[in-house]
Amino acid sequence: MAQHQVRIIGGAWKRTPLPVLDALGLRPTPDRVRETVFNWINHQLPGEWDTATVLDLFAGSGALGFEAASRGAASVTMIDNHGPAVRQLEANRDKLKADNITILRADALALARDMAARGQRFDVIFLDPPYQQDLLAKALPLCPALLKEGGLVYAEAETALSLEGDDAPEWLAGWDIVRSDKAGMVYFHLLKLQAGAT
Repeated sequence: MAQHQVRIIGGAWKRTPLPVLDALGLRPTPDRVRETVFNWINHQLPGEWDTATVLDLFAGSGALGFEAASRGAASVTMIDNHGPAVRQLEANRDKLKADNITILRADALALARDMAARGQRFDVIFLDPPYQQDLLAKALPLCPALLKEGGLVYAEAETALSLEGDDAPEWLAGWDIVRSDKAGMVYFHLLKLQAGAT
């Protein structure tokens, strides 16, 4: 049973276990990675958590979004297009009585474009999409239009992202990798827009 739950590691709901759907491709971000990432974000966040708006674009288990909400984020918007996963997210939100969390069932890329067009902006965007579908390459270019000034993007991938050399992918243009690390088979990165990039 233990592999089908995540544990919140900080904030108001610290140590609270949350059930996770056993679904193909669902990979909750491991505790150790979340701890590292939230330490990174704490050092980079322009304001405090209680004013932060967060977008979890491929929410899956919701591990990242619930962690942000536990730490007092003003609002967390979780998006997933898998019905059973969305129902599990809603059940976990209700269990926590987390009124700072909004859960939407939608195609993440289409909704991201729609949010940008409506002028919605976020301090932190989590990108942890299913692997092998090129979703990071499609989602990251949508983020500049969704970020507040000084905002951060957390990106998880099956390979390391690199801005070096001729093989740096075009979709990484305009971004700086603030921090990056690897845990097991997971490569994780904290990204910030370069000055002047939009």
